[in-house]
Amino acid sequence: MKIIDTHSHIYSEEFDNDIDEVIDRAKKVGVGNILMPNIDVSSIARLHHISDKYSGYCAPMMGLHPTSVNENWRSELDTIKQELTKRKYIAIGEIGLDLYWDRTYEEEQKEVFEEQLRWSIDYDLPVAIHSRDAISQCISCIRNVGAEKLRGVFHSFGGTEEELDGILSLGGFMLGINGVVTFKNSTLSTVLRNTDLSHIIVETDAPYLAPVPYRGKRNEPSYTLNVVEKLAEIYGLTIEEIGEITSQNAEELFF
Repeated sequence: MKIIDTHSHIYSEEFDNDIDEVIDRAKKVGVGNILMPNIDVSSIARLHHISDKYSGYCAPMMGLHPTSVNENWRSELDTIKQELTKRKYIAIGEIGLDLYWDRTYEEEQKEVFEEQLRWSIDYDLPVAIHSRDAISQCISCIRNVGAEKLRGVFHSFGGTEEELDGILSLGGFMLGINGVVTFKNSTLSTVLRNTDLSHIIVETDAPYLAPVPYRGKRNEPSYTLNVVEKLAEIYGLTIEEIGEITSQNAEELFF
């Protein structure tokens, strides 16, 4: 079985003591690739270290996360943009809007998001979108830049059927499904039952959002298997079929 973890921060300090074991466990359950989104300027060196150490297995993205948009956003964005000329990245990410924690820089977040969307067009790369409490606003930004020119994923999707319809109406975007789908209080299983599996890719968002039965603990790429198992239950397919379909979706988007 093959699984692609399309969104994982395994370069973060939570994995400093056992990264080799984390990679081994991922490979044992069938994880064929781990895609790693950047956060901001401070995370670049760590991102590069892991992508170089596990070259061909761990693939880096480059972008500025919305929660890192602050009074220094212009200089941060300049540095991020320069990185795109220095090496190959698999996507622009993690970018988007976060209106859950703080709306102080809401307008700046939108400006930064739309600028990075334009980069994805310039470099012909997909985007990995963070959209916490901001799916409709992200959709508006995408339409402002030109939905027909863009492709990517709304990572960690946990929205409503209406929000799902809005995302799919863009044409080139998929849903990143992670451990949230296993949570007892999540309505995501119901929403996904009305969604074709061709729109779904699998992720962890490690070290965050570990699936049941690991909820509350550090997440890691091997736990994509629990997400695949839940999707198999939802769609009435085998875990091998889910792994194959979602991996093919990821390969078409990113590779």
